Amino acid sequence: MMRYIITDFTKAEKGKVELCFNENITLWLYQGEARELSLAKGVELSEDEYQNLLHEVIGKRAVKRAMHLLERQERTERQLREKLMRNRYPQEAVEDAIAYVKKYHYLDDERYARTFIQFHQEKRSKMRIWNDLSKRGIPKDLIENCMEEEFVSDEKMQILDLLEKKNFSLDTADQNECRRIYQFLVRRGFRGSDIMSVMEQRYDSQNA
Repeated sequence: MMRYIITDFTKAEKGKVELCFNENITLWLYQGEARELSLAKGVELSEDEYQNLLHEVIGKRAVKRAMHLLERQERTERQLREKLMRNRYPQEAVEDAIAYVKKYHYLDDERYARTFIQFHQEKRSKMRIWNDLSKRGIPKDLIENCMEEEFVSDEKMQILDLLEKKNFSLDTADQNECRRIYQFLVRRGFRGSDIMSVMEQRYDSQNA
């Protein structure tokens, strides 16, 4: 059975200590936790003691941290996982935290995707929302399902609304202005054919 020896014990910022086990495993604890467990340089832990440290001490703290992060704002699984890793929680503790918040539905990628689509579909194109969700780590098949059921916005009406807000008219716009507005809408994720169709319809209605 593997033994874990603390080969380095260094005080760090914010009342923490950095523990190095077997010269290649690094864990971060609060000084109070280290004192309570009598941890110091040269101390040797059994496999069971080390696993207890990972899951019962750091893992439970990771759960509390995850809950705090989700109380402040809803996140996807990828976002929460990356945040915990940046907070220097070991992989095992991160998995403990993810499993806990998923079990009690504090973390739910499907709910996140549906809410995101409902909230943004009046202002963003279908492609823009798709890309936004993908960047947040939502799986492709889940995006497809949620889009099919939740996205009901008329993209041409969105384009028309944006053109009106920009006071854009083919009658008065020069070539540079047309190009600028077109690129603006493309960056929003709208299809080029839809943009041109709405521009022409707006021109026809203004000159009817």
